Amino acid sequence: MGKITRLSRNVRFVSRAAVGGYEERRGPLGEFFDFCDESDRFGQDTWEIAEGEMGRVSLNIALGKAGLSHENIDLLVAGDLQNQCVASSVGLNSFGIPFVGVYGACSTCTESLMILSSFMEASDSISYGAAVTTSHNSAAERQFRTPIEYGGQRARTAQWTSTAGGAFILGREGRGPKISAYMPGRMVDGSTTDASNMGAAMAFAAADSILSYFKESGEPISTFDYIVTGDLGRVGSDIVKDILSSKMPGLEKFHTDCGLLLYDFDKQDVHSGASGCGTSASVLATHFLPLLESGRLSKILFLSTGALMSQSSVLQGENIFGIAPLIRIESEKAV
Repeated sequence: MGKITRLSRNVRFVSRAAVGGYEERRGPLGEFFDFCDESDRFGQDTWEIAEGEMGRVSLNIALGKAGLSHENIDLLVAGDLQNQCVASSVGLNSFGIPFVGVYGACSTCTESLMILSSFMEASDSISYGAAVTTSHNSAAERQFRTPIEYGGQRARTAQWTSTAGGAFILGREGRGPKISAYMPGRMVDGSTTDASNMGAAMAFAAADSILSYFKESGEPISTFDYIVTGDLGRVGSDIVKDILSSKMPGLEKFHTDCGLLLYDFDKQDVHSGASGCGTSASVLATHFLPLLESGRLSKILFLSTGALMSQSSVLQGENIFGIAPLIRIESEKAV
């Protein structure tokens, strides 16, 4: 069973920003992104450096919205899909903020917010913190699979790695949505070696975290408006709903997935849906936080879901493990 930590101090979303590329602008949430570069290059010569620029741009926008400068931020927690978090270090080093790098695959957004929340709960020295998460389709494809120039055929179970990112400023004041609890996820064997079916690999970890939370907390299902997973896509979402309906009937009706919300399945060729750690970050920033800020939603459980693999582990035939940390986000303006 997971270990839920309930926060006794205010940890609130002060500001948020989302950036994206061409496909993200075309999607149903495109108009709510703060900035999209339809060339996907963000003014850079390589896809990898472009991803770093996405983090820099998103953090600058979030700081501007909050009326803060980098000097007001006491801790920066960030991650991306590149080896050794290179995109985060290249894009964010100029801010000069104490830095914690996170590599949790597609779970990075929630993991970063969870880590930052724990620091803010434990320390009086952090008044404001920032969490930044990015992914870039072209950088991720050639790191984990094959360069897009190769023109390889994608399986129907495959997902489209989002060129997207989100930046969040957390503080102690105001009436923005608050993180009231968090729970680390357990590593769960996804029982597959197929890197083209990450939704299935992550689904079992997502179900494990959701069921563990409700077993430990004792809260009724109706406490929440939504149980939001990160990027399971169509295949993974179907698996999660099957597991939840058999273990805790009715819970599956509250489930939704960021990988199903970012793109238009009728107009965009994304196969099973969106993936990449920028998916949950951008959907949280453009969709769920605005609903919580307005009071149209009261409480959500938010889980970014990650497939713990590398190109080498897949080529060596190792099973793909999943991970799904979660945070509880509450609004004080529910209508």
